[in-house]
Amino acid sequence: MGMATAQMRFMYLNAYRLDLEYKIQLITEAKMNLSRTVTDLLNVGTDLDSDDPIVKKLEARKERLNIMEKKLDMQMQQYQQKLQMIDAEMDSCSKLIDKNIKLSFRY
Repeated sequence: MGMATAQMRFMYLNAYRLDLEYKIQLITEAKMNLSRTVTDLLNVGTDLDSDDPIVKKLEARKERLNIMEKKLDMQMQQYQQKLQMIDAEMDSCSKLIDKNIKLSFRY
């Protein structure tokens, strides 16, 4: 791979890495909001009778929110795995750029 190609590849990987980090940040924020919502649901249901239909609806919503949180966790793991692969590829690309520089400017 030539110097220009390696440099372009490194820039592309860096942009992709930043995109993944942004997505991870969004997922973290969504998980915090979900946790806050679940806490609010639990607080609302404490002063109601356990046989009340509203409590059952609140429990069902809490379960759906927990499922959404698990899906977000899985998606975050996928993004983190991709991020690790991108970091490894960026290290490889950086070494290739350094090698090309040494070969190009040898006297």
